[in-house]
Amino acid sequence: MNFEKLEDFYQVYDQHRTYVKAEIRKKHIRNYDDQYWRPAQGSASHSVLELGTGVGLFLAYLKAKGVNKFTGIDSDPKVKEYMPQEISENVIIGDIWTEIQNFSEPFDRIVLLDVFEHFSFMEGQRLLVQLKDLLEPDGKIVLRAPNAASPFGLQYQYNDVTHKAIYGPGNLQHVALAAGLQVEKFQSVRRGSYFKRFLENIVLGFLDKVLTEPPPLWGANMIAVLSSSSDN
Repeated sequence: MNFEKLEDFYQVYDQHRTYVKAEIRKKHIRNYDDQYWRPAQGSASHSVLELGTGVGLFLAYLKAKGVNKFTGIDSDPKVKEYMPQEISENVIIGDIWTEIQNFSEPFDRIVLLDVFEHFSFMEGQRLLVQLKDLLEPDGKIVLRAPNAASPFGLQYQYNDVTHKAIYGPGNLQHVALAAGLQVEKFQSVRRGSYFKRFLENIVLGFLDKVLTEPPPLWGANMIAVLSSSSDN
């Protein structure tokens, strides 16, 4: 194996990542409700495209929520071994740039969970422009990415050498604007028990009051909901 450019590390990516069967549990439903359904105003009637499905856990969540019109794209053929048949048959294995050219019908929601940071700023802008053209008029793009504005986010950013860009709320909004999109919402990704979240709220609330420059979002990862700008 030769490692001369960043993309070459995908040659051993299947050894770096963890493969687990896509079995939906209550905690997954709670997390995706917080990260997708409520902020993006999800509906069972929506058509959803996910880029970078992994083993299909999010698509299995959509199925559990009654969503029947969903499609996924992933470049790793191994992920299909961990998907239920009803999920696998809706997943395309291929290059994202190539496959998004093949859709003739628009989507209500397009989702990228832990994917956008694998594109450079220029690539990310170009990708968002193309995804915008795949949206219904009232459609939304939902991104989850490491939050570099948080002191806790760098562990997620630098755990993977194939990450090309570092995002916080400010520069993610900048890239979205360059693609003719507006940010409807930013929010922190919250995990863990309700008790831990309760304690965390107390600690972070205190830090917000005593620090002169607290981060805009404390979460190690962030959710961004994008929609077409009214100026475009």
